[in-house]
Amino acid sequence: MLRLSRFLPSTSRRVTELHNALWSGSLTVQHALSTSAADENRSGRKFASYTVFKGKAALSMHPILPNFSKLDTGGSRVNKNGSVMLTFFPAVGQRKYDYSKKLLFALSPTEVGSLISLGPAESCEFFHDPSMKSSHEGQVKKSLSITPVGNDSGYFLNIAVLNNVQKTTERLSLPITKAEFAVIRTTLSFALPHILGWDQVLINHHDPPSPSARVERRSHPDMEWDR
Repeated sequence: MLRLSRFLPSTSRRVTELHNALWSGSLTVQHALSTSAADENRSGRKFASYTVFKGKAALSMHPILPNFSKLDTGGSRVNKNGSVMLTFFPAVGQRKYDYSKKLLFALSPTEVGSLISLGPAESCEFFHDPSMKSSHEGQVKKSLSITPVGNDSGYFLNIAVLNNVQKTTERLSLPITKAEFAVIRTTLSFALPHILGWDQVLINHHDPPSPSARVERRSHPDMEWDR
């Protein structure tokens, strides 16, 4: 479910930007880097993300490629669209973050389009039930809202995860500067054709890759329903 609304800039909503934590001093980031390096040495696969560190929380985003299924007539087609995974994790000290308490939110292609087209005075809100249309529907509900800070200076990103089984609600919020959101918008624009699988269609149409040149397209292990 998607809800869009428009807000007028307000001078009373000035927010002091939180100081970014550095890469050094974060056990979480150091572990992620060493793991990625080891995986690449073993399989040749490459990993990339964009991460924003703030005083109370951090946000990392990376693309998840679509799944393809083979056709009886030959070739393959997209079986499931990809997404852009947003991973929020809280700060547990100065320049330290706890990745084990991460909250996940997978943006669909349409939701990616909503963020790309978001104006400086606009907001949007998304609602997810990772177990929709299953026997576990309604057990976990997620919401993600993006609201303007004011004066065209950036946005607030807020995630909430309601667990009706454990009777808990987890929330994280962090401010995104205008420059950081420009990186997010540009990155999402670049990723959109890839999570739809259009890049593979166009590449295969003009110049089919050899079997040795094909890139392994597997889902990222961090699926949204994990947290």
